[in-house]
Amino acid sequence: MSQLWNLLLQIMVNSLLFLYNVLGHNFALSVAVFTILVRLLTLPFTLPAQRSAKVQQELQPEREKIRKKYAKDKERQTQETMKLYKEKGINPMMGCLPMLLQLPIMFAFYQSIVKALANTPLQMVSLGKFASASLSQLVPLGSHFLWLDLGYPDPLYILPILVVATTWLQQKMAAPPSSTDSQAASMTQSMQITMPLMFGFITMSLASGLAVYFVISNLVGIATQYFISGKGGLLLQRVQKKGEQKDKKGK
Repeated sequence: MSQLWNLLLQIMVNSLLFLYNVLGHNFALSVAVFTILVRLLTLPFTLPAQRSAKVQQELQPEREKIRKKYAKDKERQTQETMKLYKEKGINPMMGCLPMLLQLPIMFAFYQSIVKALANTPLQMVSLGKFASASLSQLVPLGSHFLWLDLGYPDPLYILPILVVATTWLQQKMAAPPSSTDSQAASMTQSMQITMPLMFGFITMSLASGLAVYFVISNLVGIATQYFISGKGGLLLQRVQKKGEQKDKKGK
């Protein structure tokens, strides 16, 4: 496991240094581009989860009928709900996948930023274990951007606030419609508050480069969610329908 972790760190550190080298020695831009690349690479895993969330939203009325019909039989409720999911071809556990992917990437990304921004002899020795010889010559990197030093927390707390706001919005867009089940509704509302605050609290005390990663990653997630289940999704559906109608006329 440690070898796999070290390999992940090597890939991330060298990727950050390579981007820094080709993007005019702008570390903030390197972090932003790397974040977008990571989101694009993980898109095949996160898109099914977002589509699954959309289908679950559409199934909310049928789930409510099951809940009311078997109000006194919780086991039967679960069985019928899982049967409904199976019929629609969705996996309710798929919604956990983005979080499971994000956590190791988040920890590795934070360590990669700290290692890439090495400015002490001990840190440079540590960096030498992960970075290639040619790229490690770029150190020390220019870590300043606007009011930020990306190796340190944001002194104005602007980025943590943006992390909270974008995380909340992304969760809000993916959340199912309000349930008449007070316990389920309360749990959903609690998660929509605690998760953004947790990530915001984390980024208050860690390198602001990690907060940049969170904000950009959330914005990409919001954009993809918009095109899947928001107005953008409806727009895509209309375009597809028009295309199908043209194909029919052509035949």
